[in-house]
Amino acid sequence: MTTMAEPVWEVGAELGEGPVWVARDRALWFTDIKGRRIHRFDPANGERTGWDAPGMPGFALPAARGGFVVGMADGLHRFDPADGSFAMLAAVEPDLPGNRLNDAVVDRAGRLWFGTMDNGETDASGMLYRLQADGVPRAMGGECVITNGPAVSPEGTILYHVDTLARVIYAFALDADGALSDRRVFATIDPADGHPDGVSMDAEGHVWVGLYGGWSARRYAPDGTLVETVRFPLANVTKVAFGGPDLRTAFATTAKQGLSAEALAAQPLAGALFAFPVAVPGLEGREVSVGI
Repeated sequence: MTTMAEPVWEVGAELGEGPVWVARDRALWFTDIKGRRIHRFDPANGERTGWDAPGMPGFALPAARGGFVVGMADGLHRFDPADGSFAMLAAVEPDLPGNRLNDAVVDRAGRLWFGTMDNGETDASGMLYRLQADGVPRAMGGECVITNGPAVSPEGTILYHVDTLARVIYAFALDADGALSDRRVFATIDPADGHPDGVSMDAEGHVWVGLYGGWSARRYAPDGTLVETVRFPLANVTKVAFGGPDLRTAFATTAKQGLSAEALAAQPLAGALFAFPVAVPGLEGREVSVGI
């Protein structure tokens, strides 16, 4: 099945990423990593708001104690939209100044999972992390150049992790205590179809992935079978999130990073926020409650 996404905000993000529906706010939040911005979109009234970030924000996820946890190059920060302030929570990889934080998810237990990557996109210095109860990030494996995802299955027993340059989506067994085991290949992307970027889950346990350079987002069944493709009028689709009162609206971030002047002229909507309806709703979002 193939559908087409439509723009809802021509924000022009250099590298739009990390879309997340925040239920308490009834709005879609996302970042522009290279533009150093955090954005909020209210689909009910069309309100659009943005904040400058002091670094490159890979993600902004709601915290149970209020505000957001934002991942930037030097580590995890608390962000307060009321005054636009940022405060350091935990340093991450201070010995790797060329790395930055890229993508994240909150699991059913309120634990934050996130990945790091080489900002130059050449060295295999990226790693998957879990924030522990003591507030210290713990390396969990998944070494690669560009980490993406992670995403957690509806029952909380599978964690999906993306090695973007290898074009592979991996699945791990996720234990109740947060341990990972039994890594397996869930899906591979043909070079002609772009690179797998961010992943997210719907209520049926299907995996949605944005394809950077692939002009589309895809939906994979739990057994790895491709079941749906959503086309975009631009090449770089980064990640899908589900929102709205019934979680049946899919929002997708995109990017104009790396496009030539000729490509940008042919893709005027590059960097816009898109939306499309879905038959199967997404999962209810979680707030970070462990370690902060």
